[in-house]
Amino acid sequence: MQLHHINIKAPSDLLEAEKGFFLDILGLTEGPRPAFTKPGYWLYSDDRPIVHLSVSQQHFTSERQGYFDHVAFQTTGLPSFLQRLQDADLDYSTSHIESKATTQIFINSPTGTKIEVSFVDEAL
Repeated sequence: MQLHHINIKAPSDLLEAEKGFFLDILGLTEGPRPAFTKPGYWLYSDDRPIVHLSVSQQHFTSERQGYFDHVAFQTTGLPSFLQRLQDADLDYSTSHIESKATTQIFINSPTGTKIEVSFVDEAL
């Protein structure tokens, strides 16, 4: 089994900011999406639609729901990624797992979704 995609629902104006975050900061690309009844986007990594964004007026006002903490992506190019974060004036935190030679960057998307971006064999 492998993770297929994540889905984030938000009001349309916030969803546009969320889309921009995933395109500009995480480097995903917008791609084909079935003709669902509600508007939204499918965002791709290579040929896989890994982030689905859907317009919804029903959302939670609590900062944290249930026990879900974050979603993680793995990529390469730590220096350029950090530069994109700095250029966008985004707050982030870092962690390094020495035994896995992995640097982790944690950021929050415009909807408040916590995102981890991991870089193997790339240190700060």
